Amino acid sequence: MTAADILVVDDERIARENLAHVLTKEGYHVVVAESGEQALRELEKQTFDLVLTDLRMESLGGMAVLERCKELSPTTEVIMITGYASVSSAVEAMKKGAYYYLPKPFKLDEVRHLVRNALERRRLHHEVQELRRQVAEGAAKVALVGKSAKMQALQRMIEQIAPTDCNVLILGETGTGKELVARAIHRLSPRADKRFMALNCAAFSEELLANELFGHEKEAFTGAKNVKVGLLEAASGGTTFLDEVGDMPLSMQAKLLRVLQEKRLLRVGGTEEIPVDIRVLAATNKDLSKEMATGKFRQDLYYRLNVVTLYVPTLAERKDDIALLCRHFLNKAAAAQGKNVREIAPEVLDILLRYEFPGNVRELENIMERAVALAQGPTILPEHLPPDLQYITLRMSHPPFREFLTLEEAEKEYILWVLKKVRGNRTRAAEILGINRASLWRKLKSYNAAE
Repeated sequence: MTAADILVVDDERIARENLAHVLTKEGYHVVVAESGEQALRELEKQTFDLVLTDLRMESLGGMAVLERCKELSPTTEVIMITGYASVSSAVEAMKKGAYYYLPKPFKLDEVRHLVRNALERRRLHHEVQELRRQVAEGAAKVALVGKSAKMQALQRMIEQIAPTDCNVLILGETGTGKELVARAIHRLSPRADKRFMALNCAAFSEELLANELFGHEKEAFTGAKNVKVGLLEAASGGTTFLDEVGDMPLSMQAKLLRVLQEKRLLRVGGTEEIPVDIRVLAATNKDLSKEMATGKFRQDLYYRLNVVTLYVPTLAERKDDIALLCRHFLNKAAAAQGKNVREIAPEVLDILLRYEFPGNVRELENIMERAVALAQGPTILPEHLPPDLQYITLRMSHPPFREFLTLEEAEKEYILWVLKKVRGNRTRAAEILGINRASLWRKLKSYNAAE
């Protein structure tokens, strides 16, 4: 184990050298400072595990050393030593983050014990931080299910940019998982223990959007009986996710830009600006370059949001992940519904691999949730899929004599195939087709008449 680095600060030479001698014999790396000013210079040069400082020194005292130490390295422990102990100075030192307030005279064994405990506390603090980082990283990777090259590249980018504090623009089609990407960034960032606030900009009118983002003062408008804290203010210290930012009205874009530039906002009906500390992650399925060219999106806001761009691939671009996603959504749906559905028939995976998924990952999740609900045994079968996907099975197992069919011919072929799969059970066939039994009977009658 690497020896701890300790800074000893005292303007009395004998006291300083005695402490340094005792701690060096204990195996620690000790640096000494004969004044508060020298201590600050040492703190600027390196990070210490522990600082022992006298409270009263000429010019710059121990409180100033404590404050600067905590600014530079919040996890460094500080033991305050004084020959002029008082309750008020002890309380002040503890409030400013001191580990212990040690009055003079003290016993060397007492110092040894305090130093060991302080260093153990620092070690445990770092261990907890590392465990939290590992848990957050694991959670972020679980949320983004996928082993394809594109998803692995996306995961690496997330891990690279998450610790920074830059704004991020997340691009991708509807249903690809843009909010999951935003949440993964938040969980891996230094803001992870603060709030993650999400808002869909397309879901509100301009007036309601202003109210949601900035909040309002009491009596700002009719019905405003109390102060409302807006999303940006509530997320201060944390992360704000603005979904469908491309649908934000131009006037709101100007207001958002000002908040990002000034780090201050004004509630609706307010006259006093409120400081905010936010990181903004924005997402859109629109081409913002085209939106800027037509004047629908502000160029200055685009560059403010687009410090880093992430693209979330469509499901059609990452078909290698379909089997993995199916298993993930199967387990999730089975647990939620309390059903013992464990397997997916190979022909089901064949169907899903041939499908283009216009609704992307969200559509696949809905398909698996439906399949689990319909499954009567432990395995998901083709008949548990939506009718339009079942038709893919028909094309795979019974190709037409001609390359193209009319819509009427395709419908007939599909209905007859479903009847065959359910062994002529018209009630079950009607359920699968989404029509009533009388409608099915009329269609079958017309097919017989045509023959």
